[in-house]
Amino acid sequence: MDENTLGIIAGVLTSISMIPQLIKVIRDKNVEDLSWIMIIVLICGLSLWVWYGIIKNELPIILSNAFAVLVNLTLLLCFILFRKKS
Repeated sequence: MDENTLGIIAGVLTSISMIPQLIKVIRDKNVEDLSWIMIIVLICGLSLWVWYGIIKNELPIILSNAFAVLVNLTLLLCFILFRKKS
C-alpha cells in the first residue's frame, strides 16, 4: 500500500472517530459521561499534529487533524452548553 494512501485512510478513520459521540451528545443533549479534561487534552494533541503537519508540509496530516480539532471543539462547546449547572 502506498504511504500516502495509508496516511489518508488513517487520517480519515481517526478524524471521524468522535463523530458518533458528537451525534449522540447533540441528539440527547446529555454530556454527563464526557470528560472535559480528555476533550481538552485531545484538542491540544490534535492541534500539535496540525502544527507538525504544517512544518512537514504534509496535507493529509494537516487536513485530518484540523477536521478532528473542529469536531472536538464542537463537542467541547456542547459540553459547555448542555452540562447541568450545580
